[in-house]
Amino acid sequence: MHYLNEFKLFILHLFANQRLIMTLIKNEFKKSYLGSYLGLFWAFVQPLVFMLVIWFVFEVGFRTGPVTGDTPFVLWLIAGMIPWFFLSSGLSSGTNAVVSNAFLVKKVAFRTSILPLVQIGSEMIIHLVLVGLLLGVFLLYGYMPTLYWLQLLYYIFCTIVLLLGLTWLTSAIRVFVKDIGNFITVVIQIGFWATPIFWSLELVPQEYRYIFELNPAFYIVEGFRDSLIAQVWFWEKGYLTPYFLMMASFTFVVGAVVFRKLRVHFGDVL
Repeated sequence: MHYLNEFKLFILHLFANQRLIMTLIKNEFKKSYLGSYLGLFWAFVQPLVFMLVIWFVFEVGFRTGPVTGDTPFVLWLIAGMIPWFFLSSGLSSGTNAVVSNAFLVKKVAFRTSILPLVQIGSEMIIHLVLVGLLLGVFLLYGYMPTLYWLQLLYYIFCTIVLLLGLTWLTSAIRVFVKDIGNFITVVIQIGFWATPIFWSLELVPQEYRYIFELNPAFYIVEGFRDSLIAQVWFWEKGYLTPYFLMMASFTFVVGAVVFRKLRVHFGDVL
């Protein structure tokens, strides 16, 4: 009950301080991407070039792209990579949310729990633009909008909830254990290869597929493809949706509890 009240207070704080949060997100975005002449340019070029390289290697070079039926491989690829970029960049920047804003942490009246959300919000600006480009590419290939496309909002919300829980946990630990940043970098690298982003889960024997399905990134990546290509509603995904929602909720609660326990010591360490 105590933590439920704490959660309610956090939600009320978000609504009561919308303008402050939006200002912090804008400032963080400017600091991250507008600090140089080509800052914003690189924010989009890096993921686009990376997707182009993966497409070239597996579609043009090795010609061993996964079987995607009648769907062009490039559409299948970018539908999986764009949500992954948001997950990885949000986790990476959110992990450093507290240590990179030490001057705000030391302000008595400032609620430090919104700092990871600010980092996620900054990354989401880029993500929304990339999602817009993704939809544009689908339109160019002759795919007409359907009701399934609205599911993207659901999967984006799921990503935010998952990231907030994870970054509450990692950003709080990062204050006391500097190595957590390097650990997260390794986790992201492993996660990229362990998630069916440029390879299909159909390549894995049936009895071992559940191992990859336990990866929360799998649910979001496949959710984008289900919305844009396969046309599958999230409630039609069997056990995957209940599993993800329970796992994301558990991560959210654990992250909130750990952050709350450790935040009183932030000022002493920073």
